[in-house]
Amino acid sequence: MIVLHSDVGIHQGASISLQDLIEEVKKGPQAHRIGCILTFTGVVRGVANNGSKVVKLEYEAYTEVARLKLEEVVRDLKKMRGIVDVKIHHFIGSFSVGEDVVYIVVAAEHREEGFSALREAIERLKSEVPIWKKEHTVNSSYWVGLRETSSL
Repeated sequence: MIVLHSDVGIHQGASISLQDLIEEVKKGPQAHRIGCILTFTGVVRGVANNGSKVVKLEYEAYTEVARLKLEEVVRDLKKMRGIVDVKIHHFIGSFSVGEDVVYIVVAAEHREEGFSALREAIERLKSEVPIWKKEHTVNSSYWVGLRETSSL
């Protein structure tokens, strides 16, 4: 097991495992409160939204700001009723179809609270954190969902 000691991370390549994160949550100081652990694993899909075959994805991040935004999301989620722990780790670099690119782990007292926090974590990661995806298909390459970051 890799000892992470961090609730968030932007990692070059897939350098940690989901199991590492789960084990760390189970050993946390409030682990006795945990009634469930919910996870989300983002995986490179082999079909683009337009139906084209995906060859690979590249992820880039404004690392310092991305880490701060992830820390903010985790802080906010941990304030939610019944949430014991939250970890969000995203990989950057080049990834083939089927490879993992993001892990989110939410430990909660009850599943309803956990599902709510997990959904919020995913949505906020996608909308607030400066991480960009370039999709390489058999026909072309393009940035997906590139948004303005001048407010960061």
